[in-house]
Amino acid sequence: MVLEIATLQIKPSQTIAFEQAFSQAQRIIASMPGYEGHELQHCVEDDHQYVLLVRWTALQDHTEGFRQSAQYQEWRALLHHFYDPFPTVLHYTVCEPK
Repeated sequence: MVLEIATLQIKPSQTIAFEQAFSQAQRIIASMPGYEGHELQHCVEDDHQYVLLVRWTALQDHTEGFRQSAQYQEWRALLHHFYDPFPTVLHYTVCEPK
Protein backbone atom coordinates (compact mmCIF):
# COMPACT_ATOMS: atom_id res chain seq x y z
CA MET A 1 0.00 0.00 0.00
CA VAL A 2 1.19 3.52 -0.86
CA LEU A 3 -0.07 6.64 0.90
CA GLU A 4 -0.28 9.76 -1.23
CA ILE A 5 -0.13 12.97 0.81
CA ALA A 6 -1.04 16.21 -0.94
CA THR A 7 -0.79 19.50 0.93
CA LEU A 8 -3.44 21.82 -0.50
CA GLN A 9 -3.37 25.59 0.00
CA ILE A 10 -6.69 27.04 -1.13
CA LYS A 11 -7.10 30.61 -2.38
CA PRO A 12 -8.61 33.01 0.17
CA SER A 13 -12.41 32.97 0.37
CA GLN A 14 -12.57 29.79 -1.76
CA THR A 15 -12.70 27.10 0.95
CA ILE A 16 -16.47 26.52 0.83
CA ALA A 17 -16.47 26.28 -2.96
CA PHE A 18 -13.45 23.96 -2.80
CA GLU A 19 -15.17 21.62 -0.33
CA GLN A 20 -18.29 21.53 -2.53
CA ALA A 21 -16.20 20.73 -5.62
CA PHE A 22 -14.25 18.10 -3.68
CA SER A 23 -17.49 16.34 -2.74
CA GLN A 24 -18.00 15.78 -6.48
CA ALA A 25 -14.36 15.03 -7.28
CA GLN A 26 -13.97 12.37 -4.61
CA ARG A 27 -16.32 10.10 -6.59
CA ILE A 28 -13.86 10.26 -9.48
CA ILE A 29 -10.83 9.15 -7.50
CA ALA A 30 -12.83 6.48 -5.67
CA SER A 31 -13.69 4.85 -9.01
CA MET A 32 -10.05 4.38 -10.07
CA PRO A 33 -8.28 1.00 -10.18
CA GLY A 34 -5.91 0.60 -7.23
CA TYR A 35 -7.78 3.13 -5.07
CA GLU A 36 -8.09 1.93 -1.46
CA GLY A 37 -9.54 4.96 0.33
CA HIS A 38 -9.02 8.64 1.10
CA GLU A 39 -9.47 11.40 3.67
CA LEU A 40 -9.57 15.16 3.27
CA GLN A 41 -8.54 16.96 6.44
CA HIS A 42 -8.84 20.68 7.18
CA CYS A 43 -6.01 22.42 9.06
CA VAL A 44 -6.90 23.79 12.49
CA GLU A 45 -4.26 26.55 12.42
CA ASP A 46 -4.62 27.69 8.79
CA ASP A 47 -8.18 27.95 7.48
CA HIS A 48 -7.00 27.76 3.86
CA GLN A 49 -4.92 24.60 4.19
CA TYR A 50 -6.00 20.99 3.73
CA VAL A 51 -4.24 17.68 3.44
CA LEU A 52 -5.50 14.96 1.12
CA LEU A 53 -4.54 11.41 2.07
CA VAL A 54 -5.15 8.76 -0.58
CA ARG A 55 -4.31 5.08 -0.18
CA TRP A 56 -3.30 3.29 -3.39
CA THR A 57 -2.41 -0.35 -3.96
CA ALA A 58 0.77 0.69 -5.84
CA LEU A 59 2.50 3.94 -6.78
CA GLN A 60 1.69 3.41 -10.46
CA ASP A 61 -2.03 3.32 -9.67
CA HIS A 62 -1.72 7.02 -8.87
CA THR A 63 1.12 8.26 -11.06
CA GLU A 64 0.14 6.37 -14.22
CA GLY A 65 -3.36 4.95 -13.80
CA PHE A 66 -5.03 8.04 -12.36
CA ARG A 67 -2.89 10.91 -13.61
CA GLN A 68 -2.88 9.64 -17.19
CA SER A 69 -6.62 8.93 -17.29
CA ALA A 70 -9.52 10.86 -18.78
CA GLN A 71 -11.00 10.97 -15.26
CA TYR A 72 -7.98 12.98 -14.09
CA GLN A 73 -8.91 15.74 -16.55
CA GLU A 74 -12.32 15.99 -14.91
CA TRP A 75 -10.67 16.00 -11.42
CA ARG A 76 -8.33 18.72 -12.61
CA ALA A 77 -11.16 20.87 -13.99
CA LEU A 78 -13.07 20.60 -10.70
CA LEU A 79 -10.18 21.33 -8.31
CA HIS A 80 -6.96 22.76 -9.71
CA HIS A 81 -8.17 26.36 -9.98
CA PHE A 82 -8.57 26.50 -6.17
CA TYR A 83 -4.86 25.91 -5.41
CA ASP A 84 -2.29 28.63 -4.74
CA PRO A 85 0.43 27.46 -4.92
CA PHE A 86 0.04 24.14 -6.71
CA PRO A 87 0.10 21.26 -4.19
CA THR A 88 3.11 19.31 -3.10
CA VAL A 89 2.36 15.60 -3.54
CA LEU A 90 4.53 12.88 -2.00
CA HIS A 91 4.11 9.13 -1.58
CA TYR A 92 4.87 7.02 1.50
CA THR A 93 5.01 3.37 2.51
CA VAL A 94 4.92 1.81 5.97
CA CYS A 95 8.29 1.30 7.66
CA GLU A 96 8.80 -2.35 8.45
CA PRO A 97 10.82 -3.27 11.56
CA LYS A 98 14.38 -4.25 10.70
